[in-house]
Amino acid sequence: MKNILIPTDFSDNAWNALVYGISFFKKTQCTFHIVHINSINTNASGEAAMYVSPDILEKTILAESKEKLKALSKKIEQLPLNVKHEFHFKAIYGFFTDQLKEFVKKKNIDLIIMGTKGASSLKSVSIGSNTGNVITKVPCTLLAVPEDATYEKVAEIGFPSDLNLFYDVRILDTIKDIILLKKSALRLLYVSSRGEELNINQIKIKNLLLNYYKENECTFHEVTGKNLDESVQCFTESRNLDMLIMVAKNINFLERILFRPTVEKISYHTKVPFLVIHE
Repeated sequence: MKNILIPTDFSDNAWNALVYGISFFKKTQCTFHIVHINSINTNASGEAAMYVSPDILEKTILAESKEKLKALSKKIEQLPLNVKHEFHFKAIYGFFTDQLKEFVKKKNIDLIIMGTKGASSLKSVSIGSNTGNVITKVPCTLLAVPEDATYEKVAEIGFPSDLNLFYDVRILDTIKDIILLKKSALRLLYVSSRGEELNINQIKIKNLLLNYYKENECTFHEVTGKNLDESVQCFTESRNLDMLIMVAKNINFLERILFRPTVEKISYHTKVPFLVIHE
């Protein structure tokens, strides 16, 4: 991964995601694009705000953002110097996900890193509609970093799957690249609601995954639980996992883990980053 996009709103949460990303890729040559998007707000009727002329935009909204980005640049310079890292800063005005989509395509972005917003409850953490929209609407792999997460190591990575879909080689290779980069062990997880046995197709996919990662430390785990998200969380805590990997292609399974349908927010364990891989 060489081109990394980190949207920022200049919060402590966003700063933590940035520091985590820099630390995660400390031995990798890459370019970080730090972007602040001044989102177009909608009014009460749901219509977009009025058009802003380029001159007014430059003199007011973008000017303030550029000053904040300059300050952020100086703050980054105080971090331990890494000659393998290059930083670019950009202030943008527009609809959040639309601007990200365009930027991803224009700059050939390999990965987006975003911070998640904390909550008082240890059980779950809301990471807001922006991150949720990026996961489901922007076709780019995303690393979501909870605000309490600090980078130390990535010794064990969890990969929950319902074993119903065959994975593209590019997805499997992305996972392999990460476990090789971090010398991580991969823990495949299948959650059964009633302790049912795997069907023939699921056994095939299980064996395919175990075979694909046979040269790495990779183990298969099966747990029984009524609630998928709680089962994944319990497994994460019991194994003391450092990261979770999920595949965007399997959107129904992904939503059962991440989305609380009653609140329409993403919830997950407070301290474990998760990587959502797009094809």
